[in-house]
This record gives sequence, structure tokens and C-alpha cells, in this order.
Amino acid sequence: MSDLPRKAVTRTAKLAALPLGFAGRATWGLGKRIVGESAEIVGQQLQQRTAEQLFKVLGELKGGAMKFGQALSVFESALPEEVAGPYRAALTKLQEAAPPMPTRTVHAVLAERLGEDWQDLFLEFEDKPAAAASIGQVHRAVWHDGREVAVKVQYPGAGEALLSDLNQLSRFARLLGPLVPGMDIKPLITELKDRVSEELDYGLEAQAQRAHAEEFADDPDIVVPDVVEQREQVLVTEWIDGVPLSEIITDGTARQRDRAGQLLAHFLFSGPARTGLLHADPHPGNFRLLPGGPEGEDDWRLGVLDFGTVDRLPGGLPEPIGEALRMTLDGEAEAVYEMLCAEGFVKESIELEPDAVLDYLLPIIEPARVDEFTFTRGWMRSQAARIGDPRSPAYQLAKQLNLPPAYLLIHRVTLSTIGVLCQLGATVRLRDELEEWLLGFSPEKEEEEEKDVYDTEGTAAEA
Repeated sequence: MSDLPRKAVTRTAKLAALPLGFAGRATWGLGKRIVGESAEIVGQQLQQRTAEQLFKVLGELKGGAMKFGQALSVFESALPEEVAGPYRAALTKLQEAAPPMPTRTVHAVLAERLGEDWQDLFLEFEDKPAAAASIGQVHRAVWHDGREVAVKVQYPGAGEALLSDLNQLSRFARLLGPLVPGMDIKPLITELKDRVSEELDYGLEAQAQRAHAEEFADDPDIVVPDVVEQREQVLVTEWIDGVPLSEIITDGTARQRDRAGQLLAHFLFSGPARTGLLHADPHPGNFRLLPGGPEGEDDWRLGVLDFGTVDRLPGGLPEPIGEALRMTLDGEAEAVYEMLCAEGFVKESIELEPDAVLDYLLPIIEPARVDEFTFTRGWMRSQAARIGDPRSPAYQLAKQLNLPPAYLLIHRVTLSTIGVLCQLGATVRLRDELEEWLLGFSPEKEEEEEKDVYDTEGTAAEA
């Protein structure tokens, strides 16, 4: 029984048709250039048509296809505005919706996992899904104790569909490269494949969500719904209302955008420090803005959903990240280079010029150099162009750097979060978050805190 559209053969055929469509448009583009149209204009038209077809197919298929589309969608801000504009709406739809699973299938899964009397567990259960994503859909309900809950039901056959789609997409990853300049698509697909088994395991997701819910229970800024019940292929959590982050991106005021951006940055860096886990799926569909922040009902809190993909970081984000950031900001080229070599970012067989590495890194970490920074699509595009242009020194240097496996997911989550901040156009005090939560970034502050702890413990011991 599988309602992931439709049979494996059909899914494969839909995905296999994508490269043929890309090739057809390339031929169309060549014809347009022959009759005298500007290569730049034709290139933009090709990119736009390719993206429209890609996201249409990915949205229809759910599974790994949609998962890839969601991961790709946060990098939309790296695209030229005249290309990104026309299909931004299609990307937003991917973050929030997918064709629903038939009611009979939902009921069958619930009966199998919760028992034939599953309806007795609920005072109310809405058959129409409230949201749908890559491997499951969410139904709003009222638990038997009166709590409003979200019931996440996994699509039958989701595991096979995820792997099949991602394998198929990886075969023509090279053709997708132009959609996001400066980004290598294949490692993204590989990393998504590596996370498939974790994402399908609702038991692991429940553990990660409980850990966050417990840690952030009394937090004035972050809201994480607690887990109510978990069985194989079914996860029941507390329901939270709120404005989807995608709506703030589209229609939010400057104040809402800035507040949302600050909260997002706060969660990115405080989460690993406080829980030892990094929420690794930061697309806008997984966040809500709720009223009732520290300054009252007119203020916002950030609601965080979907803990199916996390990176386990028992000590928080690795200290070398903070140390390398601080030394880069201080212009310590030799020290930065030595640390990158020690951590495996520079392979032993390669020798680079430390000053060139510093010049490559400084524009990327510009948001950490100032008290507050406005993330914009223009800034994101300039970074993508600098790193993605084969003629630039940054492109040549980037090709020689290596990303160690331990940093792969951290790198993707950070890039994705920055992509969302640029979609928001938010002004964010990023440096505040780094100083508060990133080990190694503010050694003087950390020494002072250790001294305070020592003095307190010493005084207590004397007493």
C-alpha cells in the first residue's frame, strides 16, 4: 500500500523526464541566440523555465524529490532577482504543502499503529490534513485529555520513495547546478540520502523534540511543542498556532522580519549549546511566529517544528568554528590557516597562501564583523557570484578547500539559515549570538564566566 504518487515506475519516469526537458530548453535557447537575442536574457529565461519545471515535479512527487526541493528552496535568495521573482511562490508552496494522502490510508495507518480503537484516543480528529511535507502529513486533532495536538502520519512507502528519488536526482545533479550559482548540488543530495533512515525514525525525532521542549519550556523567545505520543510511523505532539515564517517573508513588516531573523539566529546558535542537538532542517515551513514575546502580546516568539533531522553535538557547535571566526576577524591569517589545516579543511597534499584564505573568508563572515547586519538577497547573490564565477580567485581557492564530514551538516544548516535571513531581509545582531553561544569566539568572556563559577564555588566551599 503506497500513496506516494504513484508507482515507483511513474516516479522514475517523471524524474527521468527532467533532464530531457532541460536539454529541450537548451536547444530552444540556442535557437533564440541564433536569431539575435541577448545571451544573458536567454540564459535567464532558461534558468526560469528550468526552475519552474523542476519545482512543479518535485512538489507533485513528495518523498525525496520534495525533500530536495525544500532543501534547495532556501537558497533561492542567491538567484538573480529577475529569475527568482517569477517562481518564488512555487518555492514557498513546496515549504508548506503537498498533495494529501487519501483519508482511507491515514485511517489504515492509525489503526495499524495506534490500534483499531485509535479514534477513542481523540475527542476530535480532522481528516483534512493541516500540512503536508516530504515524508508525512499533519492532522489537527484534540487528544483525549483535551489538549490540541498535531498528528504526523508517515506516508506508506516513504523510505523507498526517498531513496529512489534521491538516487535518481543524483544522476543528473550536474544539470541542476546553474539553479544555485556557487553551490555543488551533488554533496547536498548525498547528505540528504545519509539522513534518510534518521528522518524515517519517529522514535529518534520524538527524543530530539522532547529534549528541545524540556530545555526551552520556560524560554521567553522559543516555543517547542512537547511530544504527547509516539508510535512507529505516527507522532503526536502539542499543537501550536502561529504565522508561518513563509508569510512573514512574503508580507511581513520590517519589524516582523527583523524580529523573526533575530529569533532564527538565536535558535541556530543557542540550540546546540543548550541541548547538544542542531535542528538541521531550517526551511521556513518549520517555523511559526507566535505572539507573547518578552515585551508582551505585540512581541513575537519563534515556534519550531519538525525535529526529524538533527546533528548530535554533545558539546555544542565545535569550538574550532568560534576560534577560527575570531582569528579571521582579527586578521590572523597564519593562525587561521594552521587551524583549517589541523581540522582537515585543507588537505595535506595542498598548500595555500594564508593571506589568500583570509581574503576568501572575510566577505563570508561580514555579518559577524559589525554589531548588526542587514541580510539581503543582493548580498547573498554577490557571495554566490564571487564563489561561483570560474574566473574569480575565490572560485579557484574554494575548489581547493575541503569540507570534513563532521562539519558537513553544520555547514549546510548555517548556509540554509543565512539563505532564510536573506529572504527575510532581516537586520540581525548576529555578533551578540556568537558571543553568547559560540565556544571559542569570545575567549575573554568565557574566562570571566569560568572565574565567576570558580569564585562562587570557592565561596560556597568556604561557607
